[in-house]
Amino acid sequence: MCGRYSLTTQVDALLPRLRGPLPPGLADHYAPRPLIRPGEPLLIQAGDGVHLALWGLLPSWVKKAEGAPRPIHARRETVAEKASFRGAWRHRRCLIPADAFFERGHRIARRDGTLFWMGGLWERWLGADGSEFDTCCILTTSANALLASVHERMPVWIPDAAAQAWLAEADGPALRRLMPLLEPWPSQDWQVAASRSPARSLDQQQMNLPL
Repeated sequence: MCGRYSLTTQVDALLPRLRGPLPPGLADHYAPRPLIRPGEPLLIQAGDGVHLALWGLLPSWVKKAEGAPRPIHARRETVAEKASFRGAWRHRRCLIPADAFFERGHRIARRDGTLFWMGGLWERWLGADGSEFDTCCILTTSANALLASVHERMPVWIPDAAAQAWLAEADGPALRRLMPLLEPWPSQDWQVAASRSPARSLDQQQMNLPL
């Protein structure tokens, strides 16, 4: 269900894909990452610019961040209904750049190796002491024919042509028009391969997080 992914795209190829204000110092400090895990900081493209967000959604209405559940996924079937997700689904959708994701020792990527957008949700949590941070999660859908033998779920993929509509605030009819984007994506432009560096091996390494 995409509990690990990679963003190894070089900064000169990544920046033209991003829109709006960037986090301070991003261009100087960004480095490609072969493994991104839950709880770690990641890049998201939101409607108001680019953010760094921790992977694991913390709803803004939670009073205490410590010990609160932080789901890393939201299921398309229930995203509009669950209290933890429905506000972000309406108003704070995001795009999460990746060049591959990992499932059970397999690496899934586009055949041409290009960066793609995973659909996500984000929130900003404000503490009583004035602290604040952003969090996010990845939307998932049922697996297509390509992935069905690997896992029953996969990330939602947002094509470039739909990126602007995905980021815009929407409700009612406009929100319903986004629902087809949550369906399993076509298989033909994607490939599944045994991972040369399985996620479980990378998990055991000490990694410097550049973001």
